[in-house]
Amino acid sequence: MRLQSTTTSSIAAIAALLAACGHAPSQDVASVTAADLIEQGRATFRYETFGDETQWSDTLRMHEVIRSAVDPTTALAVGLKVDSQALPAEVVKGIRDGSISLKSPATTVALLKMNAVVGLQGTVETRDGKDTLTRVGVTCALCHSTVDNSFAPGIGKRLDGWPNRDLDPGAIIALSPALSPAQKAIYKSWGKGKYDPRFNLDGKSGAQVIPPAYGLASIHRVTTTGDGVNLAYWNRYVAVTQMGGHGTFVESRTGVSVAHGSVDRVEGKLAALQAYQLSLPAPAAPAGSFNVAAAQRGKLVFEGAGKCATCHSGEQFTDANQRLHAVSDVVSEPEAAGVPSYASRSATRTYRTSPLRGIWQHAPYFHNGSAATLEDVVSAYDKRKSLGLTAQQSGDLAQYLKSL
Repeated sequence: MRLQSTTTSSIAAIAALLAACGHAPSQDVASVTAADLIEQGRATFRYETFGDETQWSDTLRMHEVIRSAVDPTTALAVGLKVDSQALPAEVVKGIRDGSISLKSPATTVALLKMNAVVGLQGTVETRDGKDTLTRVGVTCALCHSTVDNSFAPGIGKRLDGWPNRDLDPGAIIALSPALSPAQKAIYKSWGKGKYDPRFNLDGKSGAQVIPPAYGLASIHRVTTTGDGVNLAYWNRYVAVTQMGGHGTFVESRTGVSVAHGSVDRVEGKLAALQAYQLSLPAPAAPAGSFNVAAAQRGKLVFEGAGKCATCHSGEQFTDANQRLHAVSDVVSEPEAAGVPSYASRSATRTYRTSPLRGIWQHAPYFHNGSAATLEDVVSAYDKRKSLGLTAQQSGDLAQYLKSL
């Protein structure tokens, strides 16, 4: 993937965004061009584990599972992706003609050695004349990147920022030999495209859909519950408390205090990581994926009878920078039976209005995935808010959402 050229004005824009979001870079931004900062952030997003091998290898022993039981077919089945641009020509040929087995864990180890598995970093050493996976860690790209399937399903060019809704993090974690049967059962219950970023801290299970990491420029409250006022807050939270990276995260509102390692490997990466994520635009709706005439009518419904623009306002269709919303305001709660309110587990105990750019790309919808389609989203709002929309208004509104 080639970064678009960055003008001098973009340097100031990146610096302004970082300052506006309240995260002062640890380096002198003025001495680093925006393109350099973004490039550093891209490398961090794709390849940086922050030292989390101590969690995924030393504690969960995932390297043992991968090298002995996870062949490429299995890996693809649980949603892992392969970067086709990292594959040498002979490997591409071997996959196409079948001379390279996709049923052998040794092939997975080889792909890790090539740095071709999106979101995984493996250390491969030669032992007794054989490539052996000795450690493995995860990166931001594991959940927040996918591929365009241009080579084969699950194999293609990277699409950074796109949530991997094929990924089954719970099923992957449940492969760990370090977990009890009860723990594995909970992880397996989450399903594809979902993850609970608080379960390991509060012991409550309520999986959330993996959110996109694109279209966040100018948005300060980037998480479902708006816990932090900048993207760096959540990046630090995930890197330390979820990935197991070496660093510290403290949140007095929830009583969370987590520290890993003796040397902080997270803090110094946050400015560049944030800059890269803020540079990722939401993808435009594909031509032919929505009815243009209906979408034009739906825009009127969005701004009028549907009352959507009351909260989904501005260029990014969110009022998240101005306010958060009480649980009583949203239509995604109450949660499913037996699932605790996600907001109740957060620092704010509220929800932000989700931005809508690129919404066509990341079904299912709402924080808990309770709406399978955009038609279901419209129906839920119509019923819960007593909007009284006609069938045509509902259909047109759904088409407008698909166009964003």
